Amino acid sequence: MKLTIRDASGWTIFIFGILAFFLGLVGLVRPEILLSMLGFEVLSRAARASGDYTIVFMTASSMASFNMGAYYVLAAMNDLKKFYCWTVPFRAVTFTVFTLSVVIGYAPVRFLGVAFWELIGGLATGLALYSEQRKSAKPGGAHAL
Repeated sequence: MKLTIRDASGWTIFIFGILAFFLGLVGLVRPEILLSMLGFEVLSRAARASGDYTIVFMTASSMASFNMGAYYVLAAMNDLKKFYCWTVPFRAVTFTVFTLSVVIGYAPVRFLGVAFWELIGGLATGLALYSEQRKSAKPGGAHAL
């Protein structure tokens, strides 16, 4: 088995995976850094009220990001096109939910950066897959997805 990234769609998945992995790692080591990056108010841990589970939630979210990043990297290294295809609509859903969380007032405006990161990444993967499928459908092209 040869673990390589073979095309543009693979690179979009790989890059997203690396970013998710490292941001997850940052959040596991220091959740306050991610809170600050996302535009949330950062309180010292001593200032947090009893029952404030912000740090626990950030740790859980960071673990999910860390794991998801690893999945994406492994998918890219193994050229799992079906996985790539599944990510596109779910990243659009993520964009929608994160954008609505800002519009409703649950999250600060800077949180839109995460929403647009998902949208742009999903669009990049979708366009790369579409382009690759069109190329493979032409005579002499590789097999279709």
